[in-house]
Amino acid sequence: MLPRVADSLSFLYLDIVRIHQDDTGVCAEVTSEHHGTETVYLPTAALSCVLLGPGTSITARALATFARHGTTVLVTGSGGVRCYAATLPDSLTTTWLERQTRAWAEDDRRLAVATTMYEKRFGPGTVPTGSTLAQLRGFEGQRVKAHYRLLAQQYKIGRFRRAYDPASWDTQDPVNLALSSANTCLYGIVHAAILALGCSPALGFIHNGNQQAFVYDIADLYKADLTIPLAFSLHASTNPEAEARRSFRDGLRLFKLLPRIVADIQQLLDPDTEYEVPDPEEQLVDLWDPVAGAIPGGVNHGVES
Repeated sequence: MLPRVADSLSFLYLDIVRIHQDDTGVCAEVTSEHHGTETVYLPTAALSCVLLGPGTSITARALATFARHGTTVLVTGSGGVRCYAATLPDSLTTTWLERQTRAWAEDDRRLAVATTMYEKRFGPGTVPTGSTLAQLRGFEGQRVKAHYRLLAQQYKIGRFRRAYDPASWDTQDPVNLALSSANTCLYGIVHAAILALGCSPALGFIHNGNQQAFVYDIADLYKADLTIPLAFSLHASTNPEAEARRSFRDGLRLFKLLPRIVADIQQLLDPDTEYEVPDPEEQLVDLWDPVAGAIPGGVNHGVES
């Protein structure tokens, strides 16, 4: 039995390796001047996502195994910064996609979900009743800037301004480099959880017009606890991108991020009911009926003669 997404490991970043499938499993071949070629087997069924950096090649058999095990594969830039493409694993059910689509398509419900997201970030009762989405965005901007100022004072680094410019990447300060690197890892984990539930990464409630809009929505719930403090703590680092990835992975063990992502998505899309991730051994495909709704699949509905 495959592990549930909530119980999976977080992520694995690979670059300058060859990934292929042999008779034992999926492995990565790492070549170096001092150690020659080493083979490392990957726990495909227990990984939520794999980030493939520059210099990585992967065979069709290995990619099929990742998809079969529900592991999301992201093609990223150097250091895991910027996501260029992502695979879509075989989702178990469309139940959560249908709930997400209904909530996204109705303006009142979409605003309600967006409001709940802000309250999850800043605390219950902190959003004034009847606030518009524009007012919510302004409220968020003030809170985030205040958080930046507080951390800048704590680490005594002077004034900080968030910047993300891939065209002049090497000229940015360590905090921005670390924050971009850690955020990309966070996006990968959130993307994997969203796909595992069968939801669409593109149907965002706050963000819009991007294939990862919902990924950005959910990732924003955790940045203040995970990536932002981590980035400021690396303000004096000489290699902030790599240190951010390693420290971020270590912090996830205590934060238990994947179970939180799954629970938060379910609460946002259906706040009145408690759900668990369906067991892959028990989940069946239902049939749609215009009168009865969902009816059991795997049943012969023909009239016996």
